[in-house]
Amino acid sequence: MTHSTSRFQDKIALITGGTSGMGLATAHRLLAEGASVIITGRSKKRLDAAVAELERGLPEGAAAERVLAVVGDVGDRVDLTTLIDTVRQRFGRLDVLFANAGIGSFGPIGEVTEEEFDRVIGVNFKGVYFTIQQALPLLVDGSAIVINASWTLHRGLQGATVYSATKAAVHNLGHTLAADLAPRRIRVNSVSPGYIETPMFHEAVSVDAHTEVISAVAAARLGTAEDVASAVAFLASYEASYINGQDLIIDGGLVAAIPGGML
Repeated sequence: MTHSTSRFQDKIALITGGTSGMGLATAHRLLAEGASVIITGRSKKRLDAAVAELERGLPEGAAAERVLAVVGDVGDRVDLTTLIDTVRQRFGRLDVLFANAGIGSFGPIGEVTEEEFDRVIGVNFKGVYFTIQQALPLLVDGSAIVINASWTLHRGLQGATVYSATKAAVHNLGHTLAADLAPRRIRVNSVSPGYIETPMFHEAVSVDAHTEVISAVAAARLGTAEDVASAVAFLASYEASYINGQDLIIDGGLVAAIPGGML
């Protein structure tokens, strides 16, 4: 998809969890609007594939200057330190941070082990928290942070106790950081995607269940990663300069509207 705007010309953006889905779509969008982009992921193979895909949307040779991939786990403090040091050495600053990296975990509360609890908390909350903390020295005054939350913080989903709790935590973190970072004019908002067709969605929802899932959405379709990327780009841009401490639900009406067929 081609975008004619240049809202992010000469801006530097960091996207965690940028190898697929919403993170990769956002990298495409920001690159198309002029940004240089750093993406992270735990798999070098998947990062290499993501960079190759991003390169195809850029003029020949531009990727070497405008795309940086860093292998790392946001739940690992050593990896985060390496990430921030690498960004500092290459670009010296950040204008946009999309704290997107996260994992799913679904099942009855009685089956959640302490190991699984710590794993999900470690990535979805601790990882987001310390990604932002470590990135703050590089974020320029007037920059933007967008956190990836979830529709499940607004409406209960059976079997999502730990996952939903982590998303509620980062949603609240957005409110608090908007106040904490106000003296630096750093805006902090979150997005709450609904049923978005990504690799994580397909891992959690079988094809046989897609019709039932879509029936709960007023828009009568699954969302796309590009739907979320558009919202992230808006919140990170100057067009959202008076939007701060907010959560944008991108769910086709899943939370707020009940389709007639469900009545």
